[in-house]
Amino acid sequence: MQTKFKMKIKPIKNEKDYQNALTRLEVIFDAKKGTEEGDELEILSIIIDNYEKENFPIEMPDPIAAINFRMEQMGLKQKDLVEMIGFKSRVSEVMNKKRKLTLEMIRKLSTNLKIPTDVLIQDY
Repeated sequence: MQTKFKMKIKPIKNEKDYQNALTRLEVIFDAKKGTEEGDELEILSIIIDNYEKENFPIEMPDPIAAINFRMEQMGLKQKDLVEMIGFKSRVSEVMNKKRKLTLEMIRKLSTNLKIPTDVLIQDY
């Protein structure tokens, strides 16, 4: 007689529950989709993700830091921002946080540098 596999999933309420969930996730990580362990893996992943979002939120970067990071990734210099921000002096003011980004600048930076607008519209 076979015994039915039973999932032992419960809400993650504290650090100990979280660590136990991570340990179990490691054990069933390679479970096949459509199996009981595969279902457990899917549900456990959702519960862990929710706990992490609530307890370890990742803040969005400062808009200017995001621009600097993206420029570094793309090998750009401040002079390359002139067509997106305006005059060289305006680029300098924006990058030194002496002038705020305008809606037009945000649109151009988002399009050209592929930075999400929700990062660029933040107050800084």
